[in-house]
Amino acid sequence: MSQRQLPLALRFPQGARFDRFVADGNEPVLAALRAFANEAAAPGILLAGASGTGKTHLVMAVAGTVADYALLPLAELGAQAETAIGATRACPLVLIDDIDAIAGQRAAEVAMFDLFNRTRDSGGSLLITAPTAVPRLGIGLPDLASRLASLSLLQLQPLGDAARRRVIHERGAARGMDVGDDVLDFLFRRYPRDLGALLDLLDRLDRETLVRKRRLTVRLVRDVIRKEGE
Repeated sequence: MSQRQLPLALRFPQGARFDRFVADGNEPVLAALRAFANEAAAPGILLAGASGTGKTHLVMAVAGTVADYALLPLAELGAQAETAIGATRACPLVLIDDIDAIAGQRAAEVAMFDLFNRTRDSGGSLLITAPTAVPRLGIGLPDLASRLASLSLLQLQPLGDAARRRVIHERGAARGMDVGDDVLDFLFRRYPRDLGALLDLLDRLDRETLVRKRRLTVRLVRDVIRKEGE
């Protein structure tokens, strides 16, 4: 599946570029991925990190710097993942987001093993994201686990509060929302501080501001959170 084939329903960070990534201690990982984007060494990289650490952002940043790649966002593809993996051609760079989404699904794991081999045999490289290192992914196919373990491991560290506030502010600005300090203070007091959960909420707040034709305020945020809890 190439970038031209992505279903419209798939969602990715807007404006995901290297210079917009808040590293906050992850500078070595950022530098390694910049180098990989310029000259992708085989077999490739496994980029590991908890939810909200910016794995998808970095995958899209790499995609934005190369001309020929295939992209498989497995969690977004859901039940279509196995078919999409099987239909993906071998190319110089294969980007796979959320490999854990197919863990334990034998047919999808076999298809991924085949894609890995086809990419390697054609001289291509892979960049694969996961929440953790291979032994804790739950991959059932030993041959696939072995292939994944052959990748160079880059580990993203969770961001601190200041960096998470900056990510939310910048992600909101990319959508045309002014996420002010009063809104950020409210979110960090009243909502789980996991960045993934906060960014999912930002998606919903974006939709609500468009539907209600209102700017983002603490009152609107409180209203959206309250309705979700009902």
